[in-house]
Amino acid sequence: MRRISWVLAMILCVTVVLAGCGKKDATAVVKDLNDVADTLQSKQGSYKGSGTMTLYTGEKPQDYQVEVWYQNPSYYRISLANAQKDVKQIVLRNDEGVFVLTPSLNKSFRFQSDWPDNQGQVYLYQTLVRGILSDNTRQFVNDKDSYVFDVAANYHSPSLVRQKIWLNKDNYAPKQVQVSDSEAHVVVEVKFTQFDFDAKFDKDSFDMKRNMSAMNDSSIGTVAQVDENGNLIDVDGMATGDDDSTDTPVTKELGDFGLIIPDYVPAGVKVKDTNKLENSSNHTALLRYDGTYQYTIMESRPLDRAVSLTSGTVVDLGFTAGLLTGDEQQTLTWMNDQGVEFRITSANLPVSEMSQIAASLEAQSGK
Repeated sequence: MRRISWVLAMILCVTVVLAGCGKKDATAVVKDLNDVADTLQSKQGSYKGSGTMTLYTGEKPQDYQVEVWYQNPSYYRISLANAQKDVKQIVLRNDEGVFVLTPSLNKSFRFQSDWPDNQGQVYLYQTLVRGILSDNTRQFVNDKDSYVFDVAANYHSPSLVRQKIWLNKDNYAPKQVQVSDSEAHVVVEVKFTQFDFDAKFDKDSFDMKRNMSAMNDSSIGTVAQVDENGNLIDVDGMATGDDDSTDTPVTKELGDFGLIIPDYVPAGVKVKDTNKLENSSNHTALLRYDGTYQYTIMESRPLDRAVSLTSGTVVDLGFTAGLLTGDEQQTLTWMNDQGVEFRITSANLPVSEMSQIAASLEAQSGK
């Protein structure tokens, strides 16, 4: 009996050991993620992913269909389509700079920026891997078909504190991401429906004109210059130093959009006044706020043209990208999917507050 019991015990131990084989711990997964990151930096590094991003920053959740392309060394194409409005914006990086394109409206911004280097975007694989590798206090769960990490968030907004990342066990592709605030409320969620490494792209997949013409066969418009504070420089509608642009007449007038009022105002701040400029060809409106912070929101709907901006910092607003310019007085500039350009200018308003105001403007319509 003792011999039989000993044999059964040995069999049980072997069974336990074999059952444990193939189950990786956090250290093994992190090591593999380092290898994946190195592969993405190699000559053939690339990926293509798609899914749904949900923003919980407004009164109602906003859903966006997101598609992400990456090709070494630093080519990116992020397509964001508002599921409610059926309008697409494209964030593009190539050798010429960083672009935000709205092909259906024939509008584009060009930034001189190193985005997305050292800046977090929840839909970028490099950002997710960087978050896992950099957090030595990471929490790890070996789930049924996923490796799940709970790590510190590394995004532009201090209100985003934690992120939970699900990775496919087979190839470490992202499956889901949830980014939460200090009260553990999910603020941003991305669910990937497809993600492929070693993706193949056409030669002009990251070309600005190719992406603009994908939904619009008309010209990309003329290039206008903007100074370091985001103010438009009058160049009489002529292209300025951009060999790829063409001198093209305005093709259409999108019309007045009314007055778009944000539903978020920082604590201790009140509206000082609002003013719709009469006889403005761009339908310009000004909203001034005073109190704990002093800032101005300028809204306009420029005629069809591409806009070339000076160097600044790209700010991920979730639904699009904005450009932050200036030093003592900063201006955050972005355009929504209806062709309305916004600029928030202030000497003391934090960027995190600017981003919250921008998010609250996204869900509003003109009055």
